[in-house]
Formats: sequence, C-alpha cells, structure tokens
Amino acid sequence: MKKTIILAFALAFLASGCSLIKEKPVVITPEEAKAKVEEFINTTLMQPGKKAAVKEVVAEGGLYKMMVDIGTGADIESYASLDGTKFFPQAMEIKKAEEPAEQENTSASNSQPPAANVSAKSDKPVVEVFVMSHCPYGTQIEKGILPVVEALGDKIDFQLKFCDYAMHGEIELNEQLRQYCIQKEEPEKLIAYLSCFLQDGKYEPCLAEAGINNTTLQACVKDTDQQYKVTEKFNDKSTWSGGKYPAFDVNKADVNKYSISGSPGLVINGQKIQSNRDSASLLSVICSGFNEAPAECVASLSTATPSAGFGFGATGADSSGGCE
Repeated sequence: MKKTIILAFALAFLASGCSLIKEKPVVITPEEAKAKVEEFINTTLMQPGKKAAVKEVVAEGGLYKMMVDIGTGADIESYASLDGTKFFPQAMEIKKAEEPAEQENTSASNSQPPAANVSAKSDKPVVEVFVMSHCPYGTQIEKGILPVVEALGDKIDFQLKFCDYAMHGEIELNEQLRQYCIQKEEPEKLIAYLSCFLQDGKYEPCLAEAGINNTTLQACVKDTDQQYKVTEKFNDKSTWSGGKYPAFDVNKADVNKYSISGSPGLVINGQKIQSNRDSASLLSVICSGFNEAPAECVASLSTATPSAGFGFGATGADSSGGCE
C-alpha cells in the first residue's frame, strides 16, 4: 500500500514537469521549500474545497522535514529534497519495516491469506473492519461500508475495530476510545455517529446528532483508557511502535489473530478479505459469506469508490491505499 501511495505521488510530481534527477541540485531556502510543497499538494493532491498547509520546515538528514496539516486534526510528517524537486509524503523506518515481517514469520500458523470472496459461510456473517479513525483510507472504507451495514441491518454482525497503534496523534487515540465506547454502550447509534463524523471529523456535534449519552460515554472512555493504558502509553514513548506511533491495545488480540498490518483491514467470518471500497463491491463480498443470501443482497448500491479522507462530496479512484 505504501508503494502505491508513494508511486502515485511520484507520478503526479513527474506530470508536473519536475525532473527526478539533477546533476547539480540547487539548495533552496526552507521558506521556498514550504511554498513549493504547499502549492504542489494543494494543486495536485487535495480534494476540491480542501487546503493543506506546511507548518514547519527543518533540514534533517539531507532533506527538508516538514509537518503538513491536511485538515484531519493531525499533522503528517513529510519530506522534500533540498532543491525542492522531490516530495516524499512518508518516511519509512527500516527497523519498523522489518518487524512486521518477523512477526509474520513467527505467527504464520495463525495468519490467513487475503481472499476476494468468503469461503467460510454462516447464517449471520461477522464483519470486522479494522481502521485508524483518522487514516484517510480507513475513513474511505467506512464511507463505503456504511450503506452496506444499513442495507443488511441485523442480518450481519458488524464490528468496528482498531489497529494496535495510531499514526495520527493523540486526537486519534481519543476518537478511537470514543467510537469503541459508543459501539459498546449504545451500538444502535454507532452508524448514525459515524455518518456524521465522517463528514468533517468533528465529534462534538455528532455526539449530539446521534443522541449519545455523554455521561455513559465518558465513564466508558475513562474505564477503557485505564484498562488498556492508552494515555499512559501515549505519555511513555518507550512503548511506541518503532519509536514513532503510540499503542492502542483495545483490539490488539484480534489484530494479532488476523495479522492486521494497517488501516484498513477487512475480516468476514474470520477470513481476511481484499475488496474494493465502493458500496456495491463491499455488499457483494459480504453477501458471499452467507449460507443463503437474503433479499437485501440485491440492493442497488453505489459503484463509485469513496474519496479518501473526510467528506462525502467526492469520489476516488484507488481502493488500495492504506496507513501502515
């Protein structure tokens, strides 16, 4: 997934007429790099009506490191070459990249290969979606699956779950505690809350719109935070994955069980599944998990891939991106 994202950025940059190789690169100033990257992101990568801002630029490791605000509530650490001709939306830690491979080898007996259709059938399929609440590709699959959950109703057992680390800061940890507790205490209100939250990532008006009992919610959030030491581990960077990402262990057992490596992950009837993220595709793959598909499986749902990130006003072209 990372390769797909980076390749897309690289192709977009090439299309803008910039050369990938210069024999004698000219070092531009941090302010010039900031302006150049802002212009590139806003004219090439952002959805209409959305705007990104580069908040700080420092030279590090032969590159300019910059914090990019794309309006999700969490800054994204990115890089640009000193001559301003190349933009790197993500740095990959070699040690971190090696660790999942080692874990996969040691837990191979518990992992299941991805599949396009569900071979394990049931009368009431269990649909587990693993995301990071502020991952653009997690929100993408959520926008695609909400109409499916609404169409199938209690014919399926839908469960929203979370990866065991967060890439988008404390705001993501807090939101995941909030969503976990809404699902636990008032599950019938989860879809209404998500339908609101996925518009712009603002939780307060959505709690009111969905009619969430705030007293019950806050008590659950406090207990869950203490049980899984979410805040405690956030404050102790020695516990962070690769030294970069704080832990979120609420669904860690299931993350390990299914070898979930990032956001999003889809599991149906205990089987790890690959699917396009449009509603029609998700309906089809979920309905392949029934012993006998109900009438709701012939519902006419959108074949348009939702855009990555918050907002329902645009469509996307990619169903393979992820946060890992």
